[in-house]
Amino acid sequence: MSQVSLVVVGAGLRGQAYARRAVATGSGRLVAVAEPDNGRRERFATEFGLADDMVFRDWRDLAAAGRLADGAIIATPDREHSGPAIALADLGYHLMVEKPLAPTEEEAVRITEAVERNNVIFALCHVLRYTEYTRVLKAILDSGRIGTLVSVQHLEPVGWWHQAHSFVRGEWNNSRTSSPMLLAKACHDIDWLMYLIDRPVARLSSFGQVSHFRPESRPAAATDRCLDCPLEPTCPYSAPRLYLGCLGDPEQEFWPLSAVTAEHTEAGVLTALRDGPYGRCVYASDNDAVDHQVVTMSFVDGLSCTFTMTAFTPFELRKTRFFGTHGYLEGDGTRLRLVDFRTGKEEEINAGGTDSLEAGHADADDNLVDTFIAAVAAGNPGLLKSDAATSLASHQIVWAAERARHTSTVVKLAP
Repeated sequence: MSQVSLVVVGAGLRGQAYARRAVATGSGRLVAVAEPDNGRRERFATEFGLADDMVFRDWRDLAAAGRLADGAIIATPDREHSGPAIALADLGYHLMVEKPLAPTEEEAVRITEAVERNNVIFALCHVLRYTEYTRVLKAILDSGRIGTLVSVQHLEPVGWWHQAHSFVRGEWNNSRTSSPMLLAKACHDIDWLMYLIDRPVARLSSFGQVSHFRPESRPAAATDRCLDCPLEPTCPYSAPRLYLGCLGDPEQEFWPLSAVTAEHTEAGVLTALRDGPYGRCVYASDNDAVDHQVVTMSFVDGLSCTFTMTAFTPFELRKTRFFGTHGYLEGDGTRLRLVDFRTGKEEEINAGGTDSLEAGHADADDNLVDTFIAAVAAGNPGLLKSDAATSLASHQIVWAAERARHTSTVVKLAP
């Protein structure tokens, strides 16, 4: 396979991770980056040995330089996807775009139209489609071993500290500056369910809100910042305990700590918690991301599916149950348990090979990068497990669920 040349728009954690995988396998070559943050841009350019004239502050400057590579990885904040995606598609770049596609349906449609009119290869980072666990699970469902699928239960256990990190204090804490929680976090889950169930949704409803991370839940003695708070030692959302505890662990220093500070020392962490958003009290932030939400879907053939996303869990892999006419199947992200109603026999299947949440996510990220590069090298979009139209369709389920949540109605979807 010939080496694929790539540009990266957005050199944050996701952009770095995807770029490193592309280079590590030898199948990709980084030629340019666009990143507005001086420190991130300089560190990225140094790590990948980029020429000075291939380092840009703004994606518009990158686009103005013409097509510099075969493909582009777009890992900008949620609200900054459509500009570079459309401009680079119009230049003929093949695109790998971090999820969500865009925060609004209008922008997502415009990206999809740009991809289709330019006939470029496209992958949205719905990485759950690319795990070994998903491959094994889908093969069982498609084989008919549990008969006709009748209903599904799915749980996204966001994790108490992860909710506080990303969706109360962090970049995705407010839908006005990023995306609604269901789109920012759980578009993965909705897309994954659409992939496995493989039929259209007819109608849906949804309920959810911010129940805990709000001023009304704030203890009387709490202060606006963890470093000043007398309750910090016993608070489940203690920022010092979380982020100082990352020091010395390379994986945790990369994430979540790198989102907080680039200086991975005790002094660096304390300075960031004193001055930055990650040191704020979780009951005194500007968040509106829901901390729990349920989506109930009815499919065209009557199959029902319930999806629950909640902050009040350990930080774990997703858990799913499939109810069929001839069998029952449940999975925890690594193992599957299958019960055959015809024989009464139970089977346990190791489908993931690891219990590590981080390893499971890396497996998915790596497989997507590898597949995207292979598709570009071969000029074969069929190697990918979805295209722009498919990603748009699963996002439309999310937007419909948000309409249902805000209006307390059952939303019918067009055939």
